[in-house]
Amino acid sequence: MAAKILANLIVMGSGILIRAFAQAYRQALANASKTGVAQETLQNVARRGSKIMTEQEARQILGVSEQSTWEEILQKYDNLFESNAKNGSFYLQSKVHRAKECLENVYQGKEQGSSGQNT
Repeated sequence: MAAKILANLIVMGSGILIRAFAQAYRQALANASKTGVAQETLQNVARRGSKIMTEQEARQILGVSEQSTWEEILQKYDNLFESNAKNGSFYLQSKVHRAKECLENVYQGKEQGSSGQNT
């Protein structure tokens, strides 16, 4: 008899806790949308999702140093891209491509800076 009462109390108590949690969650969402926290959170998530690769990360992915020439970078890129296209993963292939794009921007900036100094 005592076990049955105890079981009923546990079931009723857990039901009350679940309803209270659901109500608190709904209220938190309503408060967040009123204060703009929800929009700010979405913007932060979007920023993290579109994280720009750093030059150092790009060099690590391609396995090149700061003294490497653009031809060496292209050679490393071609080797890594082709090997991942045949039996690698699309994710790694994408990282290799993004690394090349990042370093391409860096090297184009260096070329424009050095040609601007020569004129």
